[in-house]
Amino acid sequence: MGPRGFLPRLALTLGDPRGIGPEIVQAALHDAKLRAACEVVVVGPEGAGPAVDETVGAWRAGGSPAAAGSLAGRAIERAVALARAGQVAGIVTAPIDKAALLAGGFDFPGHTEMLASLTGRRVAMMLASDVLRVVLATTHVALRDVPRVLSADAIIDAATITRTSLRDWFGIADPRLALCALNPHAGDGGRFGDEDRVLLEPAARAAAIAGPFAADTVFVRAMRGEFDAVIAPYHDVGMTAIKVASFGRAVNVTLGLPFPRTSPDHGTALDIAGRGVADPASFILAVHACADIATRLASHPAAVGAP
Repeated sequence: MGPRGFLPRLALTLGDPRGIGPEIVQAALHDAKLRAACEVVVVGPEGAGPAVDETVGAWRAGGSPAAAGSLAGRAIERAVALARAGQVAGIVTAPIDKAALLAGGFDFPGHTEMLASLTGRRVAMMLASDVLRVVLATTHVALRDVPRVLSADAIIDAATITRTSLRDWFGIADPRLALCALNPHAGDGGRFGDEDRVLLEPAARAAAIAGPFAADTVFVRAMRGEFDAVIAPYHDVGMTAIKVASFGRAVNVTLGLPFPRTSPDHGTALDIAGRGVADPASFILAVHACADIATRLASHPAAVGAP
């Protein structure tokens, strides 16, 4: 619990204005339980749907992907500036389109990398639900590049940031972490690749985490309560597990920032935008998760994530 009477103030970004972001933010603004849990500052372009408190320009229906990406990127920048200035206690971001973000002048693969650049922090991407938490050692890179990008330092950093964040942000006193293997059957003694034996095993020992364990069992073990989080070596092995287990009920959390940032577990859904069928459940969960972390940090101000 935070200080008596504390109500966290959170920045909500609208995301790509062509997608479902404005719709799910609007739905969240009408959720009575959410409004009782926090104060909100809507950040984004005017004309996208919801009334904004912090404008980053104007959106006109039918605008180009580059225009949408530019506005989405500017909203992230503005929300981070508010958080760093102490004007909001956390950020909840609606989905962006990564190609549009690049076309709009922001050369980042996604929110996670942009937030790391804007804050100068080492961060980790976690998707969490009530049954499973997955943290990525590498994020948005091509599968063919994973063996080159994955390193002992990347695994150790992810484990260190995860351990600190689970303790300080989620109140888990002694987090139990496991490392997911890279190859089928954790390499099967080298038959299916030696990366697990040569790279992942020493990294797991150095990080004081369990594993590496084969991908086809480690997530099940975590869901049964054996581990508090699983470190995944690459994007799709981790994201597939959590989304199969909890799609629509999971929240993306950027660990290691000096403030909490959360987002829903889905993308822009450009194909259904404007049809009134977008489900705001994951975004509303993301707001509640951000408010919970912000409230915990208000009671323990030294706990602001890994440096």
